[in-house]
Amino acid sequence: MNQPIVDRTQESETLAVAVEQALTEYFAKLDGHEPDNLYRMVIEEVERPLLECVLRHCDGNQSRAAQYLGLNRGTLRKKLRQYELG
Repeated sequence: MNQPIVDRTQESETLAVAVEQALTEYFAKLDGHEPDNLYRMVIEEVERPLLECVLRHCDGNQSRAAQYLGLNRGTLRKKLRQYELG
């Protein structure tokens, strides 16, 4: 059975646009103050919901979730502990 071809470019651009908009708003709210640990903040803001969503999609199966994410299971488990998700 043939799978439909999905254009991932559009999805990536949508996520990129959302991140850019969020950062633009964040900088505007700083009102001239300099951000601190911006990279860490952005990664944590994105990584936690990513892990939650993938785990939910995989019905809590960590091996499958790790495969979806392109991580080994040990790395996934470490990240789940980091965000108190597992």
